[in-house]
Amino acid sequence: MDPLFSSVIPLISDVGSGAFGADTVTVLAEATDDAPDTEGLADFLRGFFGPLFLVIVSIVAIFFLFTREITRFAQFIILAIFIGIVFYVPGIIEVTAEAIAGAMGVSTED
Repeated sequence: MDPLFSSVIPLISDVGSGAFGADTVTVLAEATDDAPDTEGLADFLRGFFGPLFLVIVSIVAIFFLFTREITRFAQFIILAIFIGIVFYVPGIIEVTAEAIAGAMGVSTED
């Protein structure tokens, strides 16, 4: 067998004739031990880009204040707060989506 496909398991399901008169073949990928470990990747990226995000927001906010563009400063701060909430609290997206769906009467239970 080809080494590139050594982790692929073919699963043949007999469902009769398909659109082209052949049996359907489904290929499932098996998890391998040599896959990269991404356990703490989100925490690492949040720890790396978090301070960078705060520095950029601070520089732009100070620029708007020194140029006396108060309206743009307020718009920028509101946008930065929303981006910061999504960045620092990633579970808020799922909670908000479930709350909106519940308010519209859609069941979110599995």
